[in-house]
Amino acid sequence: MRRPNNQKMKRIYSFFFLLLFVLGACSPTHDEPDAWGTFEATEVTVSAMANGKLLQFNVDEGQLLDSGQMVGFVDTTDLYLKKRQAMAQRNATASKKSDLQAQISIYQQNKDNILVDKFRVENLLKAGAATQKQMDDITAAMNVADRQIAAVQTQFSGLEDQIGSISQQIAQLEEAIRNAYIINPVSGTVLTKFAEVDEVTVFGKPLYKIANLKEMILRVYISGSQLSQLFIGQEVAVLYDKNEDENTTTSGIVSWISPTAEFTPKTIQTKEERVNLVYAVKVRVKNNGSMKIGMPGEIKLNNP
Repeated sequence: MRRPNNQKMKRIYSFFFLLLFVLGACSPTHDEPDAWGTFEATEVTVSAMANGKLLQFNVDEGQLLDSGQMVGFVDTTDLYLKKRQAMAQRNATASKKSDLQAQISIYQQNKDNILVDKFRVENLLKAGAATQKQMDDITAAMNVADRQIAAVQTQFSGLEDQIGSISQQIAQLEEAIRNAYIINPVSGTVLTKFAEVDEVTVFGKPLYKIANLKEMILRVYISGSQLSQLFIGQEVAVLYDKNEDENTTTSGIVSWISPTAEFTPKTIQTKEERVNLVYAVKVRVKNNGSMKIGMPGEIKLNNP
């Protein structure tokens, strides 16, 4: 019996292994992610709330800042001088109140004396020992005293209004001085710095941009057929590049699902590549320091 040719057997084995390789390459993979996207963070742009020279500004890109931390201040010399002037004006106005109060006391004492005289004249008039003219004179003097007191009280009320108005001006100046201090609003990392010490800034001018990088947001896009597989609060697997050949896997929580569809962004892939309309989804992910803004990421709806 003749044995098969060795060369022929080798060709058969080679064809067999090639066929297995092709079939394996063409077979669908179960490791394909369900959605792609990029990492982002909630960025806050801190702007100046006062006009003037930036006397202090302790901010550097990459610096970690705490919420409520003072990082600089704008020159407040002009505001301080205006406040001093307003306080002096309020004190001068308040001192006039004492003079008016003294006048009111004098007029009130005069009125009290007239009341005593009026009581006497009334008794004398009843006894026939006084005339009606005396009574009319006493009544007229009483009316004059009342008008004098009313006039001073009107001036007194006017001073109260002036003092209140000046106090409001002082409060506004104090608020403006407080706004001259640059207070960092959120804990996070400084991304971009827009100003330097000794520059003149104005109200609303951006000074720096900050974001909390301890928790990142992976914004991905899914097709309509995948909507039923996602819900708010769901835990999903998040993958991002570890190196050229490997991925790092962690977990994230779905925090938002867009209620409306949009056209697929050019830079985003979907599991169904021919899908035109997709839904944006935000997944919150704890950052160990390896995730960066703009870095690509993927999710799998079923955690491994």
